[in-house]
Amino acid sequence: MQAITRRDFLKTSCLTLAGAGLLGVNRSIAIEPFNRAGSPRLALSLAAYSFRDYFKDANHKREAAIDPAKRIDLFQFIDFCAEHDCQGTELTSYYFPANFDATFPLKIKRHAFLRGIAISGTAVGNTFTAPAGSKRDQEIANVKRWIDHAAMMGAPHIRIFAGEAPSAASRDQARALCIAAIEECCEYAGSKGIFLGLENHGGIVAEPDQVLEIVRAVKSPWFGVNLDTGNFHTDDIYGDLAKCAPYAVNVQVKTEISRRGQKQEPADLPRVIKLLRDANYQGYVALEYEAAEDPWKAVPEALKRLKQLLAG
Repeated sequence: MQAITRRDFLKTSCLTLAGAGLLGVNRSIAIEPFNRAGSPRLALSLAAYSFRDYFKDANHKREAAIDPAKRIDLFQFIDFCAEHDCQGTELTSYYFPANFDATFPLKIKRHAFLRGIAISGTAVGNTFTAPAGSKRDQEIANVKRWIDHAAMMGAPHIRIFAGEAPSAASRDQARALCIAAIEECCEYAGSKGIFLGLENHGGIVAEPDQVLEIVRAVKSPWFGVNLDTGNFHTDDIYGDLAKCAPYAVNVQVKTEISRRGQKQEPADLPRVIKLLRDANYQGYVALEYEAAEDPWKAVPEALKRLKQLLAG
């Protein structure tokens, strides 16, 4: 088959499938960097994970240490994002109520719309390196279930993980298992108009080349990298982020980094934003705050700093 770009693939797919009302997955086309026309466009969002200890529906590990007055739900988190001038709100799946019914995502969508804010995406916890069997089936089914939730909320993106290599499998075997699971989920996600973004999150994707090996192998136009700027612990973190940025469909910015064998240090946020601009990234940049300082104090300051950088 003659090699074509992702841009050309999407264009021809839209033309040929528009009559059927589908945007399917051509399983013979591997992913290459996004060829985005125009200039970089960086929109500010905030990940709910930034307030992970404060959600009413979360499993609090520090229950006794949490001030009840600081507890929030997803609706209040959306309000916080709107009041701090974010363009998007990233609603991590962990903080949805247990066993919520089909009306809940619609209530979330309505609330965000009335606050004038977009739901930039959601995030799930999953492992795609499990061998064939019930656990693997459950992991895939859960991601598909969240694809449905994302579609109901109007969220265009879901962050996914790869996983660790099982003790009984080699890294190559684990990678093959992961790719197959991602392709199955992408086929379903594409039918709903949802992008899946693989996060650089340790395990079999701890290094940039490991991330890109999987991303380039998955055959779907609905897939890319969920680039977490704090998750590489290599010698050249900014260079490694720059390698992955052309494949990004979502970016989560941390205020700290940790180089190989060294303690945490403040992230060079201007450098992070520059490498995203250099990659002509166009999409959401979500603050995902993980530092030790109280997020109620630190997050507004970090959002203000990011807003200045994104506007610059």
